[in-house]
Amino acid sequence: MKLIGDRFPEVEVETTHGKIKLPDHFAGKWFILFSHPADFTPVCTTEFVSFQKHYDEFRALGVELIGLSVDQVFSHIKWVEWIEKKLGVKIEFPIIADHTLDVSKELGLIHPNKDTTTVRAVFMVDPNAIIRAIIYYPQEIGRNIPEVVRALKALKTFDEKKLAVPANWPNNELIGDRLIVPPAKSVEDAKRRLEAAQRGEHECYDWWFCHKKA
Repeated sequence: MKLIGDRFPEVEVETTHGKIKLPDHFAGKWFILFSHPADFTPVCTTEFVSFQKHYDEFRALGVELIGLSVDQVFSHIKWVEWIEKKLGVKIEFPIIADHTLDVSKELGLIHPNKDTTTVRAVFMVDPNAIIRAIIYYPQEIGRNIPEVVRALKALKTFDEKKLAVPANWPNNELIGDRLIVPPAKSVEDAKRRLEAAQRGEHECYDWWFCHKKA
C-alpha cells in the first residue's frame, strides 16, 4: 500500500484511451488518479460529471486526471457514452479498467471490511512521480471536487513559496489568504522570527505562529 512520499508504482493499465504506462504517461506533469466503486451508479456519475466540469481548472494548473474502477473497459466506454447522451457531459480523461485488481491492491483501494469494490480514493502525484496527498472516502459519500482543486493549488503554492498553507485556505478564519512561515527549529531561529516580525517581514501571534503574504 503506497503512502504519502512514496513513488507512484510503475504499472501498465488498460484504459478508455488505450494502454497507458504509469507514471511515465504523465512524465513531468502533476496528475490525479481517482478511484470509484462502480460504473452506472448514481454517486459515481455525479462525481465524474463534477470532475469533468472542473477539468479545465485542473488543466490550467498543469494537472491531468485519470479515473479507475474494477469494471471492464467496455463498461467504462458504455457509461461515458451514457453520460454524454443523457447528461450532455463528455468525459475527456481516461478511465482505468482494473479488473485484475493489480493497481487497486498496489494502491490500497480495496478495503475488505467495507466492500469488495474500490473505495473513493484520490492520489495527487507530482511531476517527479511522488505521491503528495491521498484522500479516502467511503462508497456512500461523494467527493467535494473543489476541495481536490484547492488541495492541488495548496501543494503547488507550497512548492513555489516554501510556506505552509492554513485550514480553509485561501479563506482561513484567522489569517485569510496569508501563508504560514515554517516552525522555528532552534532557540536562535525563534528569536530571529520575532525580530523579523518587528522589521515587518511577517506577522506573528508568537514565535511559533508567524504568517506572511504569499
